[in-house]
Amino acid sequence: MQQIEPMTLFGYEKLQAEIKDLKEVKRPQTVKDIEEALEHGDLKENAEYHAAKEMQKNIDKRLGELQDLISNSKIVDPSELEHSKVSFGSTVVLTDVDSGEEVTYTIVGGCEANPDIGLISFNSPLAKQLLGREEGDECKIKLPSGMKEFEIEEVRYQEIVFECK
Repeated sequence: MQQIEPMTLFGYEKLQAEIKDLKEVKRPQTVKDIEEALEHGDLKENAEYHAAKEMQKNIDKRLGELQDLISNSKIVDPSELEHSKVSFGSTVVLTDVDSGEEVTYTIVGGCEANPDIGLISFNSPLAKQLLGREEGDECKIKLPSGMKEFEIEEVRYQEIVFECK
C-alpha cells in the first residue's frame, strides 16, 4: 500500500532539484570517472574504479528513493488548511509540564524536516501524537527519550521558513 507523502511546494521543488542534480551532474560525472578508471587496467586492485562504481550505485539508489517520494507526494498548501487543531503545516507552542520550558514546532513533510530550526516531520513520534489536538490540551507523549507531558499553548498557521538565515 502506498503511503501519501504530504509536502509543501518548497519540499517538492527541493526533491526535484536534487533529482536534476543527480541525473544531470553527479551521475554523468561518475560515469566519466568509471571510464577513466577502466583505462588504468587491472580492475582487482583499481580503487578508483571500485569507488566510482560504489558512487554510481549510491546515486542510483538515491534516485529510486526520490522518485518513489515524488510519485507518492501530495503538495499541500498549509495556508489553506484549518489550524484550530494541530494539522500539517501547523505551528504548535508547547509547554513541558515538568520543566516549564516552552518549545515551538511546525509540522512539515519528511523531506522538509529540520528539528534544529523547529521543523518536525509529520511522521515523527511527537507530530503523530499531536495531530488533531487543540489549544489547552494536556497530553502525555511517548518520545524516544521517554514519556513527557506537554500542554498545548497555541496552534496557529504562520508562514514556514525552511532555512536558517
